[in-house]
Amino acid sequence: MNIDHFGMDTITLAGPLEARLRAIRGAGFTQVMLNAGDLVGHPDGAQAAMDAVNASGLRCTGFQVLRDFEGLSGHLHAYKVDVAKAMLEMCGGLGAPVLLACSSTSAHAAGEREALVRDLRKLAMLALPFGIRVAYEALSWGRHVNLLPQAWDIVQEADRSNLGLCIDSYHAIANRAEPVTVEDIQPDKVFLVQLSDFLWHETRTPEDRIETARHYRVFPGEGVHSEQIAGLVRQLDGMGYRGDYSFEVFNDDYKQLPPPLVAERARRSVKWITGLVSRRSLPALRNRAS
Repeated sequence: MNIDHFGMDTITLAGPLEARLRAIRGAGFTQVMLNAGDLVGHPDGAQAAMDAVNASGLRCTGFQVLRDFEGLSGHLHAYKVDVAKAMLEMCGGLGAPVLLACSSTSAHAAGEREALVRDLRKLAMLALPFGIRVAYEALSWGRHVNLLPQAWDIVQEADRSNLGLCIDSYHAIANRAEPVTVEDIQPDKVFLVQLSDFLWHETRTPEDRIETARHYRVFPGEGVHSEQIAGLVRQLDGMGYRGDYSFEVFNDDYKQLPPPLVAERARRSVKWITGLVSRRSLPALRNRAS
């Protein structure tokens, strides 16, 4: 593993897509996590956005985010299947290897395990023709699935080769008092790891978690959960995970700063991670970040 395994999410930066891509590349990153708004919100259309990503030289980590897919029935399920197909087409157009799907928050979604497993199997099957893997993420305010072990149990039961997990450090930490444990998860079923921290010790209610997640995340090394994040990365490395890490940082203050300054903060976070977490597998990264 080297610096190429770390990337940024475009959602962290302000400005046009092209400026954000330049800032990420200028800070030394080689990959970027895209979201649907980058394509549909581009003034010259989705194809222009895809062309900008291709021209940037950045590898696309993945595409996000499909929401509230599982647990619906009837016309609601049919509607979400259509949405999923459209998102998979955009994901495929970008050449993104992973579509992120987060656990449902819908009041209309059933919580029966069979329904959740059935729907995630269907989503994985829809993704197969595109060569796309689906990374299922437990939102810390999810209606029925809000803990990482719950998401892992469902992924295991669904048992599809292109269905795995997204581990998000914010959600893993925000919804539990005890340390995060990933030792029981198969490393080849972790398709993406998203890293961020936040500035206070607790988020006691779902409303607190939503507000913090959407407005007050910071880069690892800038928050108050350094020990837990370091422990999570150590566990992932120890169990054999060698996939991508993406900084998913929603922060209103960062949106008021020039993108190159924020991207440099992300680069410092890479240095913090490699300095704090002793990893034999990252000598090149330590050299680049110093």
